[in-house]
Amino acid sequence: MPPTPDATAPGAAVPDRGRADACPGALRLHTADDGGLARVRLPGGLLTDRQATALAEAAQALGDGELETTSRGNVQLRGLSPDCGAELAERLRAVGLLPSDTHERVRNIVASPLAGLDGTGGADVQAWVRELDARLCASDWATGLSGKFLFALDDGRGDVAALDADVTLIAASAGPALLRLGRAVHGRPVAAGQEVTAVLDAARAFLDALRRTGRTAWHLREVPDLLPPGEVPLPAPAGPAAVAPVGALPGGLAVGMRFGRASAEQWRALVDASAGELRLTPWRGAVLPGATADRLPALAAAGFRTEPGSAWERATACTGLPGCAKSLADVRADAARALEQGSGGLPVHWSGCERRCGHPAGRWVDVLATGRGYRVTVNEPTVNGATVTGPTVNGATVNGSTTTAGVPVDVRNEEMAEAVAAARRTTN
Repeated sequence: MPPTPDATAPGAAVPDRGRADACPGALRLHTADDGGLARVRLPGGLLTDRQATALAEAAQALGDGELETTSRGNVQLRGLSPDCGAELAERLRAVGLLPSDTHERVRNIVASPLAGLDGTGGADVQAWVRELDARLCASDWATGLSGKFLFALDDGRGDVAALDADVTLIAASAGPALLRLGRAVHGRPVAAGQEVTAVLDAARAFLDALRRTGRTAWHLREVPDLLPPGEVPLPAPAGPAAVAPVGALPGGLAVGMRFGRASAEQWRALVDASAGELRLTPWRGAVLPGATADRLPALAAAGFRTEPGSAWERATACTGLPGCAKSLADVRADAARALEQGSGGLPVHWSGCERRCGHPAGRWVDVLATGRGYRVTVNEPTVNGATVTGPTVNGATVNGSTTTAGVPVDVRNEEMAEAVAAARRTTN
């Protein structure tokens, strides 16, 4: 969860970017109330069994014994002691998880997790991931990117295209790939064989435009006028129900993690079930290419979600109390109680304060701690500050409490499950 998140409200002003971002990394730890926090970038969410095991061992030896996946398919270790940085770096280097000390925070690359497994998609995005990561680390200029700047490589199914990345490359089954900048609704066609070059050129053009104009920004969406728009209409991204499958899949297995957290022992259960490779997803899950369905009972017994349809689908939360001093509530404990009933629907995210760390992209249910309860609304996606789709859940009756003039009222914990379930069912 980023310690300095972006503004989230539709039409909100761009946050102050006249300073370096505070995103943690594997070498630059963030100090939280529960100890040090390290974020290990995993381009494309890709891990070998050896690398996954090394992360579990590091979590046990240096941290609180748990691993936390992020909305970008990265991994965080928490509860780290102040003097463990050198040992953590050594452990990561030994298994290839720290290929560049100077570029480690800018290796933010998400890719379609099911690429090459189910016959869907128009490109080998894993090859794009490897090439982009290598060339990014070899580019001196790339160190000027924010630790929040995100690349997305979509194989054409529209899953990671929905994540509001700064630069998105979308493959096509026929014809050229399309390059999307920020939240643009049009893209640029890219010549075959030049896909990764086009992605890097766009990121460099963003930095060059900032220097030329004297403006400051961490994301392309904050300065949509700096780069020329594309001319080709982009396909609609996949809806939330299509991007986080669990269970047996063509070509492997997929599981979900509650709030993206797993103990070191659970992590080892993933390794035991895998066929040599793990792909962490931006939806706090893992895909195990080549793994067989007979492994599902052991994964379910270990505490992973292996069946669709539960209220835990696409349900996330920030760290909350006691790990974060800024939080107004123990949001994960409160959210877990609310998720004991009901079913899925829209993505839902619990936040302990207005920063809304780790919230999803697109349309989602915003459950915000206020100190008097929780405020439940539906956050609408925006393009250049304009709301794209319909109203919030404001105006709905929740156990006799209603909103007035579009302003939501706080709900108490005992009302929250009903309020959240009603909001997740909102479709227009």
